[in-house]
Amino acid sequence: MTTTPNPTAGDPPLHARFAALVAQGDDQLPLPGAGQTLARWRALAAVAREDLALAKWFEGHTDALAILQELDGPVPPRGARLGMWAAEAPGGRVSFVRQADGAVELRGTKQWCSGAEHVTHGLLTAWEDGRGDHPWLVLVDMRLPTVQTEPGHWHAAGMGRSRSVDVRFEGTPARIWPRAGEYLTRPGFWQGGAGVAACWYGGCVGVAAALQQAASRAEPQGADGRTRLAALGRADALLQPLAALLRATAQWIDRHPADDARVPALRLRMAADSAARQLLDLAGPALGAGPLCRDARLANLVADLPVFVRQTHGDRDFAALGDDVRRDAAPSSPGLPEPWTL
Repeated sequence: MTTTPNPTAGDPPLHARFAALVAQGDDQLPLPGAGQTLARWRALAAVAREDLALAKWFEGHTDALAILQELDGPVPPRGARLGMWAAEAPGGRVSFVRQADGAVELRGTKQWCSGAEHVTHGLLTAWEDGRGDHPWLVLVDMRLPTVQTEPGHWHAAGMGRSRSVDVRFEGTPARIWPRAGEYLTRPGFWQGGAGVAACWYGGCVGVAAALQQAASRAEPQGADGRTRLAALGRADALLQPLAALLRATAQWIDRHPADDARVPALRLRMAADSAARQLLDLAGPALGAGPLCRDARLANLVADLPVFVRQTHGDRDFAALGDDVRRDAAPSSPGLPEPWTL
């Protein structure tokens, strides 16, 4: 896979780099659960190590391609760039009404649509007449005149380049899947959720690489050298078990492609979140202000990573994982292994 370093004054803009990845065929990744999940995650991590905003678009695009194939959806045109938007903001549901010919029309505003201004098609969740217990999945051509992007309310510097905007639909035709809730109940839902952690891992590796470079330039016996070596040692101690967990989770998914991957995915996502936060705490004191302010690639990484990993839900996700572990280890669940058995 060919990647481009984070943008400087002479580099192409983000949307051009995204289009290049698609045009080169770098988006044709192995499907999750098909025997090469780790290869898929390595590709995501490689893009993320260079630029997390680009990885956000690339991961969404490749996730949409996987979903379309898993659910026997329509095949997008060659060279299409897809967005995948399933966030359900309070009061922000997109609704649809059915037409006599079986098509649907969308109305409403979908929030948190990263890269919407630079994709050709959007894959998103919508609700029949704005109601129901489960969303449907719809595919829409983003170039139609009834699709309008709005600035939204993104004020964070981190991930600002991913251009998370609001998208308003005003009677926009779309294609719909045959069953409500299929997006959430398919095996690939949590497989894809685990794959996002590969992007976070790539960002962590980018930060650790900066620590490695700084340690290589410092005098080992000096105070700065010892500080940077200690930070690099701590970074390695964080990354090695996270890499091992990524490999183990990918292997589990490939061995159980039809099973619910919620627990392995939650474990992996929370481990990646924790490692990212600890690495960022190491980077500031060890690197100092110079690299953080003057290295564009590093500056973007340390700004983007804490925002990107907030796709986890903190204690809510830990509580969900704890509840699953509690139930699996209970005496009423005979035959299940203890969760921490070697």
